[in-house]
Amino acid sequence: MNILILGGGGREHSLAWAIKQNPKCDRLIVAPGNAGIAALAECAAIDILSGSAVVSFCEENAVDFVVIGPEAPLAAGVSDALVAAGILAFGPSQAAAQLEASKAFTKSVCDACGAPTAAWARFTEAAPARDYITRMGAPIVVKADGLAAGKGVIVAMTEAEALAAIDDMFGGEFGEAGAEVVIEEFMTGEEASFFLLSDGETVLPIGTAQDHKRVGDGDTGPNTGGMGAYSPAPVLSDAVAQQALDDIIRPCMAEMARRGAPYCGVLYAGLMIENGRARLVEYNCRFGDPECQVLMMRLGAQALDLMLACAEGRLADMQVTWADDHALTVVMAAKGYPGSYEKGTPITGLEALPEDSSHMVFHAGTALRDGQIVANGGRVLTVTARAATLAEAHDRAYRMVDGITWPDGFCRRDIGWRAL
Repeated sequence: MNILILGGGGREHSLAWAIKQNPKCDRLIVAPGNAGIAALAECAAIDILSGSAVVSFCEENAVDFVVIGPEAPLAAGVSDALVAAGILAFGPSQAAAQLEASKAFTKSVCDACGAPTAAWARFTEAAPARDYITRMGAPIVVKADGLAAGKGVIVAMTEAEALAAIDDMFGGEFGEAGAEVVIEEFMTGEEASFFLLSDGETVLPIGTAQDHKRVGDGDTGPNTGGMGAYSPAPVLSDAVAQQALDDIIRPCMAEMARRGAPYCGVLYAGLMIENGRARLVEYNCRFGDPECQVLMMRLGAQALDLMLACAEGRLADMQVTWADDHALTVVMAAKGYPGSYEKGTPITGLEALPEDSSHMVFHAGTALRDGQIVANGGRVLTVTARAATLAEAHDRAYRMVDGITWPDGFCRRDIGWRAL
């Protein structure tokens, strides 16, 4: 098969790495890709937010299957354009992708099917939102309703912080995403990510993970897109996973089908777990980044078979083969991230690191300049390892980190601390 992956981050590098191991993959193209992806696939320059551009490229290159990595092309309806052109695509329709694109939409789905989640209210103006916060007090959670690249969520521990978040969001800090704001009850417990595939009828769990959102050791400092992750998540036990399936995931999927927008693709459910019960924090319509890296490290070549079955509506016949293993990834970011940072700084030592089924450096934001790998983003590398225990995966990952020379980068040294 000829396969096209849309995206150019660490998530897409790990998807490419897993797909490439499957003998069904003849030709692999990634658009736009990055310097790391270029070592194992062709990279192409196409406008991945334009359904017509993606369809034309697929027709010209005899592409059989398209895997959509990031959220923006889903919200732009690229999956719909591919399906309309008769091209097999992995990723939900624009209507179904509202589960991520709109917090208020997701809350309405939960309310309709009784799925447990935080109490909430939606606002289109600052004054009533400020009044609500004053009435409810802190801690409280303030979210930009639209897509804000994983950054439009403020967990305010004080009323002043919450009011400042309202001013920022309605003041345009998150652009279009902040034109509506959802304010939620602050949920206590431990957060974990549950990944599932849905073909509109069958739901198949494919793994659990936990990530670290804060920039600094000990979960301190501002939120980021994620500084590291590990899989499986011990807090998401089989019993909790079953309760989440029964009370949250399956009812929500049935409600989506009832609304005429059956969900087909990967569903990433962020769960808050307390006293052995899960409540929904949010849905994402894509593999998380960096959670995808640890999932792909554990799934390997079967990832392609699972995604194909999902796109073809054959999930009822599939099962996931899990090794009794653990994977952990450490994000190396440019100094200054998640604030402003410098691009173009050189990275060396990568060529000396092991690359196998237990060790991989997935590139998130890199470019090749005069034969030299340079940083080209905020999150730049995701250093990923797999082992029989989490402690061993942790040690392997950090040994690789220590083999990389990049004076302008940094990472957290405590990834996996909750489980270790």
